[in-house]
Amino acid sequence: MISLQLSLLLSGVLLLLVMALYYAWLARKSRPRQAEPREPRLPEPVEGRIEPHLNDQAIDGESFASPAPEKKPGLDTLIDAVAPIALEAPLSGEAILAVLPSTRRVGSKPFVIEGFNALSQRWEQPLAGQHYSQLQAGVQLANRSGPLNDIEFSEFVMKTQNFCDVINGTPDLPVMRNEVNRARELDQFASGHDAQLVLMVQARRVAWSPSYIQQTAARLGFVMGSMAGRLVLPASVNGLPPVVSLTFDALAALADDPTQSALRQITLGLDVAQVDRNEKAFERMREIADALAQEMDGVVTDDQGAALSPEAMTVIASELEKLYDLLEQHELAAGSPLARRLFS
Repeated sequence: MISLQLSLLLSGVLLLLVMALYYAWLARKSRPRQAEPREPRLPEPVEGRIEPHLNDQAIDGESFASPAPEKKPGLDTLIDAVAPIALEAPLSGEAILAVLPSTRRVGSKPFVIEGFNALSQRWEQPLAGQHYSQLQAGVQLANRSGPLNDIEFSEFVMKTQNFCDVINGTPDLPVMRNEVNRARELDQFASGHDAQLVLMVQARRVAWSPSYIQQTAARLGFVMGSMAGRLVLPASVNGLPPVVSLTFDALAALADDPTQSALRQITLGLDVAQVDRNEKAFERMREIADALAQEMDGVVTDDQGAALSPEAMTVIASELEKLYDLLEQHELAAGSPLARRLFS
């Protein structure tokens, strides 16, 4: 009798032990993947610093830095309404800067004053220590907020006239109806050719922690973005928009204990008009998506969660090439200063 009771007791203890081990294994299996220990942390963004990227190369141990940032683009009648300003005498940059309007916007559109530098013989935004023989005011005709409207154009006229009254300049203002019509036409073109591509990587089985995503993305050249849950693949020229962005749930990134956050999808984004064609952005985006899926045991899908076949990717790439060609034909090549301003 005692032997039977002892056997039952041992069987019960063994069963409890087996169940405890099973649930411990199950909990460990369902725990989000974590970053490997002692891995260098993803660098924080530093203003003005040249970040590493996939195109960085080294020969004989010598690293090549990215080129200097591109200079700020000036007014262009293709996408701006421009009002020349005649001056009685050349003005210094200091004199112009002292009386510039306090805001650089007209409604939702950028407003700019430029001067013709007597020394360099080119248009630029006024700088101290320089002299300008002519000025011009301009407002952008369209952006992603829509076309310049009557109210915004009237504000542009008022702001330009007030500035001219202070400097004793005479503006040659364009006709409102002509510029507003041009703005609508430009907006229609931009709206019909504004492509922002998205690929997603979905977890097959085990979820991911934010640190695991960041660590894996860092190996592919991504650096921290300006917002929580956002990483970027920098362009080959410092200061230009990123080639590809990677985002995940910002709340998970900001959690008190991010290691406990379970993420099952990440999003790769490409703002086509903002990135130079020579960056081969979509090709790199596809390579990154495949690499992430392989490393993280995921599957590449569209923004609706449907798996994307290689054939579908090829079709997208083909259509993208046509869009690049069309933008170039209209002098709005992807990644150019004008395209970045229009599609912003």
